[in-house]
Amino acid sequence: MTGAGLLGLGASLALPVPPASADVPTSQRFDLSQPSYERFRSVSLYATHHAMQGMAYDNVNRRLYIAQIQNGSDGDDLCINELTIEGVLTGHMLVSNAGHGVSIGVEPVGTSSYIWMECDSDEHSDAGRGTALARFKFVNGGTPSSVQKFLTGSRTITCATDPDNKRLLVRRNENGSMYYSLFPLADAAAGRFSSPLAHFAQPTLGSGSVTFQGYTVLGNYLYTLDGTGHEDPADINSYVTAVDMNTGKVVQRSFTQAGKTLFYREPEGMMVYRTVGGNLRLCFGFASRPDMSSLSRYASVYYKDVLI
Repeated sequence: MTGAGLLGLGASLALPVPPASADVPTSQRFDLSQPSYERFRSVSLYATHHAMQGMAYDNVNRRLYIAQIQNGSDGDDLCINELTIEGVLTGHMLVSNAGHGVSIGVEPVGTSSYIWMECDSDEHSDAGRGTALARFKFVNGGTPSSVQKFLTGSRTITCATDPDNKRLLVRRNENGSMYYSLFPLADAAAGRFSSPLAHFAQPTLGSGSVTFQGYTVLGNYLYTLDGTGHEDPADINSYVTAVDMNTGKVVQRSFTQAGKTLFYREPEGMMVYRTVGGNLRLCFGFASRPDMSSLSRYASVYYKDVLI
């Protein structure tokens, strides 16, 4: 994402200063041991040959956004899909030189939806991951214009939004380790990143090697998704994890077989959304395919909704 229209507001490589003690107001959390339910299954996105990645939901305007690599891209050009929560594709944007799209955020502004995501990938030094955050208005069929860029010069940076508390969670590599920083969304949009509400290192997720696949945030809890794709359902290794951002400690980790009948099911992306009836749901996605020889890729979303 380069060229005209880049405002560069709030650009800074400086690391946020950790608060003396995180004091994010306490909230309920999702019970990850409870059953998962299907929101939609095996939907084709705009870039039919690539798996879904991060996702986010605009609770005001009732729009779902899902990132994926563009068809024909060498890896860092992304497509942002717009869908209904039922999985009906309603639009898309193409974003060049962005990154991998592991996690994105969305901010409602009136009747518009503003996307938060990584940009300016450095494919040579960090496997096509973003080096800054971008904020821009979603325009169906368009490309980003009047882009605000933040925290330029970062390494492997992504974000997620808390739709209920209007906050932005940033994940990035700091001196070789992954850290999270939480900010009021209004502060982030104004380029104010010096006083995070919380700043903590990513805790160990399980034992052995873990493939990180997404994250989201609600209240004082970070939720993560990890696991790999498998042809045999017996090999499923996907987990959802809850982390208290006030302590940086894991409080619950749960194995999930949601969508286990999907073929070559691979966990991809997380988000929180509130239903029209007011119920909060923790959603996580899975990419799949018709068979091993097919180029087609599908997107499915499942959720948990029990709060404790």
